[in-house]
Amino acid sequence: MNTHPIIPAFRAPQVPVSVVIPCYRCADTIARAVKSIAMQSQLPEAVILIDDLSGDDTLDQLYLLQTQYPPGWIQVIAKPQNDGPGATRNAGWDAATTTYIAFLDADDSWHPRKIELQYRLMADNPQLALSGHRGGHMETSGQPADEPALSSQSDGHARAVSKTRLLLFNEFITRSVMLRRDLPQRFEPKKKYCEDYLLWMQIVFAGNKASVLEVPLAFAYKPDFGAGGLSQQVWRMEQGELDSYRRIFREQHIGVFTAVPIYLFSLVKFARRYLRSRLHRWNRKPAGPHQPVRS
Repeated sequence: MNTHPIIPAFRAPQVPVSVVIPCYRCADTIARAVKSIAMQSQLPEAVILIDDLSGDDTLDQLYLLQTQYPPGWIQVIAKPQNDGPGATRNAGWDAATTTYIAFLDADDSWHPRKIELQYRLMADNPQLALSGHRGGHMETSGQPADEPALSSQSDGHARAVSKTRLLLFNEFITRSVMLRRDLPQRFEPKKKYCEDYLLWMQIVFAGNKASVLEVPLAFAYKPDFGAGGLSQQVWRMEQGELDSYRRIFREQHIGVFTAVPIYLFSLVKFARRYLRSRLHRWNRKPAGPHQPVRS
């Protein structure tokens, strides 16, 4: 019979936060993500794992994890069709009952003080609808790549994110976001790229306040999308960003005199990302055999 592991964090107080994790063929990484939640200095009330019709042993792993932690703490939702991450996060959002929702991806993890610091920010500033924080990367050893920043962990400084700033740069990586559950906006379910960026803009342009904690509290175990020289994916991300700006324009959040410069600025950013990805790919090419010079 499986019992939940002896994890000291389960003696920590709970706060009204639900963690939503979309799951698609993540049997090899989901236990690590859930453990990083269980090790929080302040525990969320619920963890909601949503299987997006993985078709492998992912769902079995989710149910196994459910038995390894206190009853009721993990909720598993098995979707009948595959819809992608946006619709899957929406399903978890709709199932939550707590005041706040935090998002984590199945192959990422959190710093142990993430919930504590971010919930404090939200609770102390009830006008905030959306918050995020900086992210980092884990080395293959499992240690944070930016260890010096964490060795003197502080509460961090919260910086307000304006509409203009958010138009210029996506300040919110999804694994860092905590938001109010009662917000009416949702991820666009049919959108494949930058659906998260579109949602953050819709929330802020609806008049809600947003802030970012200047401290890394979430970690990825692989390069960010496109960082590995995947130029085709970089272009798809750019198309997703441009589509997000078009939707914001059609919803009359911005006018044409804002939309055109932002559109062009986005294309300039894409050109820089594309060149960087090509250089990264070129630098990683193995040197070929020496070719003699023909006379």
